[in-house]
Amino acid sequence: MSEADAATSVNVAEKLGFKSGDLIQEFGYDDDVDFDLRDDIEDLTGSELLDEDDHDVVDAVIFWWRDGDGDLVDTLMDSLTTLSEGGVVWVLTPKSGRQGYVSPAEIQEAAPTAGLHLTTSAGVSKDWSATRLVSKKNK
Repeated sequence: MSEADAATSVNVAEKLGFKSGDLIQEFGYDDDVDFDLRDDIEDLTGSELLDEDDHDVVDAVIFWWRDGDGDLVDTLMDSLTTLSEGGVVWVLTPKSGRQGYVSPAEIQEAAPTAGLHLTTSAGVSKDWSATRLVSKKNK
């Protein structure tokens, strides 16, 4: 990876709002995730991503969510048990045309039921898009 590519990918982790010292919990890890983005988040925060079985209070949650992964509302609600007050949930979905694509409408419908509010969406890699969700009281 060139220096310019490295700077760009670290900027993506920063654009997601992550910073040194943050604890990030990851759901939906599989062999199709963006490993460069994962590495960049870990480099920026200075710690490994926590897995679904960790029970530490975290600053943010990232989901790798694909069509057919189950009930998004239930999964979002499960993630809130370890999310700190003011924490952020990022739902990462395959981009349009990719296997596992999830319509943005599905996230927009699931978020309020889980007590979350959609704030922004962004492309984070060649294959993945991200949608930022926060607690309704923390808009």
